[in-house]
Amino acid sequence: MDKLRGQAQAEGSTVLSHLGNHEWMNMIGDWRYVYPSELKTFGTVAHRQRMLSTGRIGRSWAANYTTTSRLPLHPSLGPPNTPYPPPASPHRLHWEKEKDGFEMDFDLWMFHNHRHPESKNPLSHAAISFVHGGLSPTYKDLTPFPTKINELSTSLMRKLQHREQPPPHPPNPYPGLPTSVTEPERQIYGSDGPLWYRGWALQDEETVCKQVDDVLARTGTRRMVMGHTPDFTNIVSRCNGKIIIIDTGISHAYGGVLSALSIHYTVHPIGDDADQRWVERELISALYPDKRTLIVDEEREIVGNFQIHLAFDIIASRKATAKK
Repeated sequence: MDKLRGQAQAEGSTVLSHLGNHEWMNMIGDWRYVYPSELKTFGTVAHRQRMLSTGRIGRSWAANYTTTSRLPLHPSLGPPNTPYPPPASPHRLHWEKEKDGFEMDFDLWMFHNHRHPESKNPLSHAAISFVHGGLSPTYKDLTPFPTKINELSTSLMRKLQHREQPPPHPPNPYPGLPTSVTEPERQIYGSDGPLWYRGWALQDEETVCKQVDDVLARTGTRRMVMGHTPDFTNIVSRCNGKIIIIDTGISHAYGGVLSALSIHYTVHPIGDDADQRWVERELISALYPDKRTLIVDEEREIVGNFQIHLAFDIIASRKATAKK
């Protein structure tokens, strides 16, 4: 993943990486699912503990991985993981001149997109959340999303990685979380927390479809994508694509079908620029070795001044081309 991250950055792209419950189990010292052959690759238990705490793997987890992400579909929402609800807008523009063009900094994104009430912005929720387990309707630290969850995760990870590493379970007793953790940190790893929650996958359709809109509204998203609960034959879509569960058990241990999720998003103008009318389209497909299955095909007409973002898309494209 670290190699892929560097390759993506070289092409002007970004890799968003998440830790799941099994990575956290390893950090805690819960090694129930660790094969003896895996331990042998590290030589000793102590060496593996160092690697996952202060060693190369642990440092990569701390620097490059989060628990959840909010992926904007339109540039007006800012870069990945821009928090929702947004912080107070600075109401100022700041431009940075570069030798090959201009860059718009984060303040301008916030100014342009959030100077009006969210209810008036048709793209305020044009984003998708990603998490390993699920975003429970009853989870208390959902917002601001994803900032609050990721801050708590970072704090908990630091406490786990920098404590004296306990003897792993099994054969030793389950070590549990450090005594210094706060209740919000403890809830990150709870059954309703983002690492373990399975309600969106296991509850009946009527129940989840009644609950999902509230969570989407609070997180500034239109859809939620998660894993953790596998279906070994296909990616599962619920509530007209508002809930997408992508775990198909591709690990050799499960032997499920290989799969990937494709998200294609476009915004095209209608008529004259003065009309400020656009067609927004989302195409989401499940990809398998032998087929592609369409999950979502939604089209909306929206009204607003999004021309500034098209201009900066062009500038960014030209800069990326010039640097290749």
